Amino acid sequence: MITLEKVAKDFGKFKLHEITTEIPEGYICGLAGRNGAGKTTLLNLMLGLLKPEDGELTIDGMRYEEEEKAIRNLLGCVLVDELFLPAMSLKDNAEYFGQYYEAYDAGLYEKYLSEFHLVPGKKFKTLSKGEKLKCQFAFALAHHPKYLLLDEPTANFDPEFRKQFWEIVKTFIADGAHSVLLATHLTEDLDRMADYLLLLENGELVVSGDIESFRDRYRIVSGEDYLIRNLPKDWLIGSEMGTYGTKALVKNKKGIPEELVSVPPSIEEFMYYRSERRRA
Repeated sequence: MITLEKVAKDFGKFKLHEITTEIPEGYICGLAGRNGAGKTTLLNLMLGLLKPEDGELTIDGMRYEEEEKAIRNLLGCVLVDELFLPAMSLKDNAEYFGQYYEAYDAGLYEKYLSEFHLVPGKKFKTLSKGEKLKCQFAFALAHHPKYLLLDEPTANFDPEFRKQFWEIVKTFIADGAHSVLLATHLTEDLDRMADYLLLLENGELVVSGDIESFRDRYRIVSGEDYLIRNLPKDWLIGSEMGTYGTKALVKNKKGIPEELVSVPPSIEEFMYYRSERRRA
């Protein structure tokens, strides 16, 4: 389990505020939020690329200060920043970086390259953005990590490969002992595939837990404006008046009028109606 207890990071203009959460084994965990919300900062803290100023971060009970090598063997990552050396081939890159992982499997890496239609002898710098991310994904899988931490990979994948990607992710967690943390702005993917959700807003964690609990806690209601305005103020989170009525994000409570259409929110709707412009 990846555990954070009051973890904070201050960059001056941006601050990640005392994040307390955990990522249990056997989950696809979505990390959502607008650009600048802190998703990449949080991922980099988990990967040990940044050090928290406050709080404690542990991975399977271990701390980077004491067990960095053991932790790195547990983590596979795909980042927007290019990790491989541009002038080296895909095969040479993997051989160079693979020596730092105890369970690196060159045969498995080349198997994934073949499945992803990548040529081992090709130089990394000649690949497209999507191909570079596929290459990183192949390498991440090839050293048999327990956790995959992925930063916005699917935005650069074509629709056909995105299906293949999700099939691999589902297989990866199927034994209940592995987990995937996926940061993305493509929230429709998370609505379909994630079973755990972390949602950041301006450096603060506003949602943390399984996705079904999230859907049970909130509703999108739509109907006549006066019916929504008559709801208790502490139920109403954000709203917007349209041509044919009003739509709002509310806490899911007994007593929502039957005249209102009430459905669980998508992640995108939740983020939209929580924005300052629409907050009640």
